[in-house]
Amino acid sequence: MPKPVVAIVGRPNVGKSTLFNRIIGRNLAIVEDVPGVTRDRNYADAAWEGKQFHLVDTGGFEPESEDPMYMKMRDQTTLAIEEADLILFLMDGQEGLLPADLEVAQRLRAAGKPVVYAINKVDGARHEGLLPDFYRLGVDTLIPISAQHGQGFSDLMDELTKFLPERTAQPEAPDEVTKRVPPRIAIIGRPNVGKSSFVNSLIGEDRMIVSAVAGTTRDSIDSVYKYYGREYVLVDTAGIRSRGRVSQGVEKYSVMRAMKSVSRCDVALVLLDATEGITEQDERVVGLAHEEGKGIILILNKWDLVQDKEEGYKKFVDDVRLRLKFVDYAPVLTISALTRQRVTKVFDEIDRIVAEREKRVPTAELNRVFENLTARHEPPMYRSRRVKYYYATQVGIKPPTFVLFVNYPDGVHFSYIRYIENNLRQAFGFHGSPIRIYAKRRREEQTAEERTRPAAARGGRKKKT
Repeated sequence: MPKPVVAIVGRPNVGKSTLFNRIIGRNLAIVEDVPGVTRDRNYADAAWEGKQFHLVDTGGFEPESEDPMYMKMRDQTTLAIEEADLILFLMDGQEGLLPADLEVAQRLRAAGKPVVYAINKVDGARHEGLLPDFYRLGVDTLIPISAQHGQGFSDLMDELTKFLPERTAQPEAPDEVTKRVPPRIAIIGRPNVGKSSFVNSLIGEDRMIVSAVAGTTRDSIDSVYKYYGREYVLVDTAGIRSRGRVSQGVEKYSVMRAMKSVSRCDVALVLLDATEGITEQDERVVGLAHEEGKGIILILNKWDLVQDKEEGYKKFVDDVRLRLKFVDYAPVLTISALTRQRVTKVFDEIDRIVAEREKRVPTAELNRVFENLTARHEPPMYRSRRVKYYYATQVGIKPPTFVLFVNYPDGVHFSYIRYIENNLRQAFGFHGSPIRIYAKRRREEQTAEERTRPAAARGGRKKKT
């Protein structure tokens, strides 16, 4: 199930970014006591009581302003409302209910989305006098909060998550059933890298059969493709729709669309512009797929425009490996969506990555490799003690996931995990797929250590005298 999208909406300077930072638990959005600081959208993953969602911080919504900056902010906020599954409408408890709030509320009702109404900057009794005025909105539940100091935050999150579904892991299907399920492919990337052209070049091939299948989200249409008898489901992205059907400015909202599309796919095809090199937004889009544990193929589009192809390929791959080194496992393909050069080569890579993501390594073979790699390079010390690695086991697929049993999980350094990952890839492949590696204390080791610690250190009760 894809994560739902929650958008924070309200007038400028009501505290949307402060609330955004508090919900995600870190200072991602810039916060200043000046209207209009947030002009574009911030987005991040968030969770509350086991429910996960994508959170979007929008710019201020001024319904009637003719200021060009506010007009652009209004357009971007409108796009956020269109994409969201749930709206968090934030107002200012110190200023009271303003006509602009009433106008925003009316537009949110017209959108037909569930809305949670919150009144910010309510820091005590001196600010509570204006609260009854907000009931002119005609809603039953208004939640007073202080995003800066945290008052009412738990009540707000409890109310918000009432509208969010639980994300439960789907049980693994038997092998014979799994093989019949076509892989889901998402084509993602920043605006103007050629996503639409790439999709159109795939659809234009005579060897492919295309049919529309209802998607799992409210506004998606998945497309089933057959290529030489092999089926694939292409997950809807901003690039799939014809330009005439895309609302104005929607490509600027591609990252949010990518987050929704990636959460539903098995393999992400990340399109990059071979004539421009890697950009910061490219890094963010690739990072989405990596964090979600999806297979990744990096596709250099517009290759027909590169003059010195051999030198250009070397330079671009070096740039990819430098700026996207966290996905050095991903294959790099060069294509031209315009001329259809090598576009169908992606299907061979997709098949290979799907198989690698489902690969299981026998425990005995895994530990043979594991023992050799720990013997070649001893783990670093932790608080003057040697971190002992006992054994490893694979606990999941899609992506391949491993647990290392050690004596001190906190002493497992990132660099050593990276060393283990590189050796596992060298031994077993996992081409095009991220690997998840976690450290866990061995049960008997934990029991022995607990027996050596005093009861107070274990959190146990003192013996009565």
